[in-house]
Amino acid sequence: MKYYASVSFGKDSLAMLFMLIDKGYQLDEVVFYDTGMEFQAIYNTRDAVLPILKKLGIKYTELHPEQPFLWTMFERPVKKRGTNIIHKKGYSWCGGTCRWGTSEKLRALKAHTKDGIDYVGIAADETHRFEKEKRPNRVLPLRDWGITEADALQYCYTKGFVWHEDGVSLYELLDRVSCWCCGNKNLKELKNMYLYLPWYWKKLKELQLNTDRPYRRNSGETIFDLEERFKREMQ
Repeated sequence: MKYYASVSFGKDSLAMLFMLIDKGYQLDEVVFYDTGMEFQAIYNTRDAVLPILKKLGIKYTELHPEQPFLWTMFERPVKKRGTNIIHKKGYSWCGGTCRWGTSEKLRALKAHTKDGIDYVGIAADETHRFEKEKRPNRVLPLRDWGITEADALQYCYTKGFVWHEDGVSLYELLDRVSCWCCGNKNLKELKNMYLYLPWYWKKLKELQLNTDRPYRRNSGETIFDLEERFKREMQ
């Protein structure tokens, strides 16, 4: 039986990884699914962790989407459900009820870890996530240990991981350091990106130029609408 840790190199999965190591759990392989749209701080964290894994003799595997993220977002032929009729190109923003990137990630991780136990970094206070992706081989150590999201972040800070970009820690600005273009970001996160992460905000605007679908489905606001909203709020 092989033991895997699915790690995104965000606070929860990273805390889980080092706690597994510190507690002496069996761990054969660390698996990272790289969408290609992660914050640079995530890649920097990965690069800092890899030498540690190598020294401990823990195998590292990196998975990737079958097709580039942006191709699926803008170019993929999409058929109407139950037909062969192509009615649009691309799934557009990934988020809300159309979390196509997440679905592809979970399929890839499930296929890779199906022959063993998969440790997944879901914190004890993320109760809404416990039952979403049922698999008999999935184990949630942080939940079992009673480690909350705040606990996980503080633990990572003690290990020296801070996720700095543009002079700020991403976890001071964002609730979740997921893909920078994730369609599930809330208004607080989006405003902080506009104010403190201008490089990523510029890239969000470039993506919006390539899709007619608003970034926020419920309000119908595009990234450009949000920018005007934030400007008004600052006046």
